[in-house]
Amino acid sequence: MSRQGAAIRLAAYYAALFAAVGVQLPFWPVWLADRGLGAAQIGVVVSLTYLIRLAVNPVVGAVVDRRGDRRLPMLVLAAGAAAAWTLFAATGGFWAILAVTALAVGLWGGIMPVGDSLAMMSAQEWRLDYGRVRLWGSAAFIATAVFGGKLLMHAPPSVLVWLIAGLLGATALVCLALPDLRAPADTDPAPTLRPLLSGAPFLLFLAFAGLNQASHTVYYAFATLHWRAAGIPGDTIGLLWSEGVLAEIVLFAISGPVVRRLGPGGLLLAAGLGGVLRWTILAATTWVPVLAAAQVLHAATFGCAHLGAMHFIQRAVPARLGVRAQGLYAGIAAGAVPGLATPLAGWLYQHVAGGAFLAMAASSLGAAGMAWALTRRWHGGKVVAG
Repeated sequence: MSRQGAAIRLAAYYAALFAAVGVQLPFWPVWLADRGLGAAQIGVVVSLTYLIRLAVNPVVGAVVDRRGDRRLPMLVLAAGAAAAWTLFAATGGFWAILAVTALAVGLWGGIMPVGDSLAMMSAQEWRLDYGRVRLWGSAAFIATAVFGGKLLMHAPPSVLVWLIAGLLGATALVCLALPDLRAPADTDPAPTLRPLLSGAPFLLFLAFAGLNQASHTVYYAFATLHWRAAGIPGDTIGLLWSEGVLAEIVLFAISGPVVRRLGPGGLLLAAGLGGVLRWTILAATTWVPVLAAAQVLHAATFGCAHLGAMHFIQRAVPARLGVRAQGLYAGIAAGAVPGLATPLAGWLYQHVAGGAFLAMAASSLGAAGMAWALTRRWHGGKVVAG
């Protein structure tokens, strides 16, 4: 496989996967409400979509690391997720929906750390710029989020089941064409997370990931409500959200020199410090020109954090433990933290409204502290014996 061929196939994978996310993340609560679930029940279902990853990802990581290959497990997970999602069409009632959610999201969430591990292996094999590959996922997210909003103006929410299932099916098809790179199989008869958790650098990295993700919870859950309450029109709010993702795409497009300049530790530190500034601004004002300037910092709080995390894992963790490391990172950053912190964010926003962003700034400051400590303790090599 040529360098260009590998890049195109990985870009297609990210585009297909995040096209599905672009429909599910903004609009799935609409389907849940259409099925008769109340606000509290919807909150439980949404929290489960985060928390299930914490249970599933370490298991998937251990299995994949034990095998050594990446492509076949991704294909199985994507096809399983597509099939499981179709079950929603015949599902009604809170408990049944909760059970299908655990199955479908568990399979779907398991794909991401395996895919990121394969992408970083491919970046090393063919000297690819990971950011330029990953940006197609962000672009697809914007496209399907816009399409989904327009679709729901003319179609019932039930169409979302088939749209998401179809996009997950497309992800499975794309997985067939991915590079079939393999890491040395982990011959430990009982693969565990202990090797990753036995040293300070990886623990500092996980602490950064948790605090940085926690700092986004008020933004993801309540920024739109906060801005609407301030009288900002809906189309302007949509542009503010899109601006953040566009800033992320620009960073990914120039990620090669940025990564070489800052390194993984510097990227994580930039994410934490950028969050201190961004969330302080959002706490202080709802003036649109200032908000627009602050939204550019999404390139730091998310973009730098993601690039730093991917390159830290690739450089610091042996390939035989790569998927386990990705799964643990995703389980914390995309699972446990948002699942547990979002209710706290709701309590904060209910009591202090926009002042809740100051707590997010404090969380970012803690993340910056963890990143700084990581740069002092880690000097660029493996943190676990290969």
